[in-house]
Amino acid sequence: MLISKKNRRAVYKQLFNDGVMYAEKDFNLKQHPEKDLEGVSNLEVIKLLQSLRSKELVTERYAWRHFYWFLTDSGIEYLREYLNLPAEVVPATLMKSTRPLEKGFGGDRPPRGDRFGGDRPRFGGDRPDRFGGGDRGGYRSDKTGAPGEYRPEFRSGGFGRGGNSAPAPATE
Repeated sequence: MLISKKNRRAVYKQLFNDGVMYAEKDFNLKQHPEKDLEGVSNLEVIKLLQSLRSKELVTERYAWRHFYWFLTDSGIEYLREYLNLPAEVVPATLMKSTRPLEKGFGGDRPPRGDRFGGDRPRFGGDRPDRFGGGDRGGYRSDKTGAPGEYRPEFRSGGFGRGGNSAPAPATE
C-alpha cells in the first residue's frame, strides 16, 4: 500500500510523542479518530503500524475491536533517526513524573490521602464515625439478642427438589 510521506511522518510523529497508538479495526473508516492525524485514513495507520510490528519496533495488542501498539526501545531509536530528533527527546510514556514521592514500605510511591484530592486522613483511629463518635463507639448497643416478638422458624427440609413445602408444625 502506498502511503504519502506527509501521512507517514504524521503517524510516526504522533506515535513517538505518545509512545503508544490505537486504531479501531475498521478498514473503511475515512479518517483516524486522533485529532492530530487529520487527513490520515484508519487503514493507513493500521498498515503502517503492522509494518513496524513486523520489524519488531512496536508490540501489538488487540482487544474489543481495537489495535493497541506500544513502542519498543529499538522503535524509539528508529523513529528518533527517521524524524531527526535529538537524544534528549523521549516519548511521553518514558517521561518521569513530576509528582512528589514519599518514602514508604515498598519504596518510593505517590503521596497518599483522599483519592478525590482532599487532605483528610484515610481510615485513621481518630476518624469521626457516622454512628455517633469516633472509633465506632455507637455502632453496637448493650442489648443482645433479637426483639421480643421475633421467633425464627427452622425447618427440617427445603423448598427445592425433594424438600418439604408444608410449614413445619410449631412446637412450644
